[in-house]
Amino acid sequence: MLKVEHIGIAVKNLSESISLFEKLLNTTCYKTEEVGSEQVNTAFFRQGETKIELLASTDEEGVIAKFIEKKGEGMHHIAFEVQDIHAEMGRLAQQGFRLLNEIPKKGADNKLVCFLHPKGTNGVLIELCQELQPDAHTL
Repeated sequence: MLKVEHIGIAVKNLSESISLFEKLLNTTCYKTEEVGSEQVNTAFFRQGETKIELLASTDEEGVIAKFIEKKGEGMHHIAFEVQDIHAEMGRLAQQGFRLLNEIPKKGADNKLVCFLHPKGTNGVLIELCQELQPDAHTL
């Protein structure tokens, strides 16, 4: 793993949270994006080399909505940047970690992503992410 790529924070109201985090971090949101496959709208902030991703559900039955219902707003996941997501997924599976998806999927911010089950990571949802290359047409 190369570095912490971003920290994901589940929020109820994206526009209110963008305003809050712009004040808190003393910077502007540089990107918003809908990720239909995950039923979320996202907003990104950059602090040094790390990014903060706000996640708001677009569906009351979505993963983020259920997370907030169960645990409230707050930290949802930590994402680590990897050079080769397929190799890292294989390595972690061999080490006994449970992957939540068998193949990487397209995530927000031009990334391929895979999540590790929090039961095997001391209750923390871990995301692996790899930058998609401009010419990458397949996963």
